[in-house]
Amino acid sequence: MTVPGDTMELVLACGEVRTCLLQHSQSLPGRAAADLLRLRADERVRVSERPNPYAVSADVLTGVDCRLPTTSGARIRAVGTVSARAVLTGGRVLQSGALFRSPASGPDQRQPWGHYLARPGVVEPFGKLSDRAVADGFLIPTRQPGELDVGAIAERLLGKVLRHQLLDQRAPFKSQRTRLRWVALEALDGEGPSIERFTLAEDGLRTLELRLPAATGPAAAGLCEDLALHDWLLTTLVRMVERSRLGSVDGRDAVIALRPAVDHLLHLWMPKARVDRTLGPLWEVLEREPGFTRQWQTLVQRIRDQLALQAIPMQRDALTSR
Repeated sequence: MTVPGDTMELVLACGEVRTCLLQHSQSLPGRAAADLLRLRADERVRVSERPNPYAVSADVLTGVDCRLPTTSGARIRAVGTVSARAVLTGGRVLQSGALFRSPASGPDQRQPWGHYLARPGVVEPFGKLSDRAVADGFLIPTRQPGELDVGAIAERLLGKVLRHQLLDQRAPFKSQRTRLRWVALEALDGEGPSIERFTLAEDGLRTLELRLPAATGPAAAGLCEDLALHDWLLTTLVRMVERSRLGSVDGRDAVIALRPAVDHLLHLWMPKARVDRTLGPLWEVLEREPGFTRQWQTLVQRIRDQLALQAIPMQRDALTSR
């Protein structure tokens, strides 16, 4: 990982992705999605329709001068900018992500802001960086006063988008937000990308540690957004099935409760649709354990079976009424 036009080698990337349901009664078409995510007047929103509707904002920068979280107790001061952007998938699922990358060492003295602005999304430590201690500290759920809080930057951006005048604030169903906090350390020489650990904690927090070759570092954010999206879809569908009391109540009531899933969620499941090819194999690891797609398909089949069961008496009634 290197900064364009610079010899600085970036050895650590840290980020957080917030994912939620767009607070709007209908999915937004491409033009409206572009208006929603226009965060900068000087940069356009990128919109695509294949393989599903997708819009991503331009990056916005936040200047920071604070301590990096560590597990070693070391007080590492760092200065630079955190990069953030918003993403809308299917006109329905909104994400905000913030990240920074850091070199192995930085200047011993604070530089003019022009120095840091020329390196967007890079946070430089004073002196040497303890990348292992910072990575572990970043994944801890809580933050100490004065420490860099990337999640707060992502949350602030998410709140800004959700307050947009385009939104009628009438979501078609209830859901909860999720948070994916991730770190990417450099892989050892000759080794490919790998997932070191992936955990599901309480309060909607997930943590992910990656090892990536230097050349694949910039693609980490896209992988993590894709993982966060599908984790949110799966988590939301699980809760909807639980609330529907499928198998415990009258089938028609369950179908009514699950209809929003059919209308708004089931068609959005497309793992790796926009993940860099070099990182695609990492999804295969997640498919083995915890088995995202296997669980998703099982839930979808239960819903379809229930719909089929409810259709049988309707067809019988239609035939007998003739």
